[in-house]
Amino acid sequence: MHGRYFLDTNVFVYSFDAGEPDKARRARKLVRDAVSTGKGVVSYQVVQEFFNVAMRKFDRPMTTADAEQYLTTVFRPLLTVQSSAALFLEALRVMSRYQVSWFDSLIVAGALESNCTSLLSEDFQHGLRIGNLRVENPFLPAKA
Repeated sequence: MHGRYFLDTNVFVYSFDAGEPDKARRARKLVRDAVSTGKGVVSYQVVQEFFNVAMRKFDRPMTTADAEQYLTTVFRPLLTVQSSAALFLEALRVMSRYQVSWFDSLIVAGALESNCTSLLSEDFQHGLRIGNLRVENPFLPAKA
């Protein structure tokens, strides 16, 4: 990856998905690289969404102690986007211009605020450009 990149919630969820071993391996590598290089970014929203799924919907829900450990070792170094009026205004503009949901527009606005060049997500059209941001689905098969 060149430059900073934003990881959507699904990357973190897949990193724990035993039912999708290829996606899980890819997601774990993306998370490790994001933390080790310092180029990965998440917003408060990604943290909230992940813990909602991890502690309530996983086959083996994450314990509070495991969640605290994950927050400290994984999310703390990546969490650079906080809630703000400016973020909400940008999300409203994104929502209107690109016809995406409110929650998806918050993800895009967070990536834009952090000057990311890529948004890693399978929830958007692969290759979509929003300003200087390019959406990449990291779970698509590699081209030969």
